[in-house]
Amino acid sequence: MTDEQKLRSAITNSGLKLQFIAKKLGISYQGLLKKMRNESEFKASEIQILSDLLHLHGTQRDSIFFASFVDK
Repeated sequence: MTDEQKLRSAITNSGLKLQFIAKKLGISYQGLLKKMRNESEFKASEIQILSDLLHLHGTQRDSIFFASFVDK
């Protein structure tokens, strides 16, 4: 499962809408989609907000946002 698939799964499981999440992050819906597709990077503050919204902890958060750094 890719990082994007893991994040989309976590969002689906949370029941939150992408528009709501984008608003909480202070970015546009399109900006969120770009970040989810790895076309731009999430800021540390955005990762923290997403972790709180989606109830991501430890290895689950790391596997979504930091896997490409860990796998290298």
